[in-house]
Amino acid sequence: MSNRKPYVREMKRTWWKDHPFYRFYMLREATVLPLILFTIFLTFGLASLVKGPEAWQGWLDFMANPIVIAINIVALAGSLFHAQTFFSMMPQVMPIKLKGKPVEKKTIVLAQWAAVAAISLVVLIIV
Repeated sequence: MSNRKPYVREMKRTWWKDHPFYRFYMLREATVLPLILFTIFLTFGLASLVKGPEAWQGWLDFMANPIVIAINIVALAGSLFHAQTFFSMMPQVMPIKLKGKPVEKKTIVLAQWAAVAAISLVVLIIV
């Protein structure tokens, strides 16, 4: 048995603030916080829909609160930011080839945004 102590590197709570890459990473990961609130609001909305018209109207009144609207706007912005960073990484993670030639990265990203727009349009028409 050795009497030597292992080296334990000190890790400050603000380690991520020292490098722009890590600040960007932490910002991207923080986008989940307003999305959690949005999901909770939506879950309560579904529960109130089951309970009846009075509960549903109460939930609609709650959703009309300016603070809740602001949280939902931040959640939408965070969701779009998260999607943009994911879509921009996609060509590096999974390069696509057609007829043996690689597809341009910009084309892949634009195709993903076009798919998002098309799906959103279909949902908007259905609802």
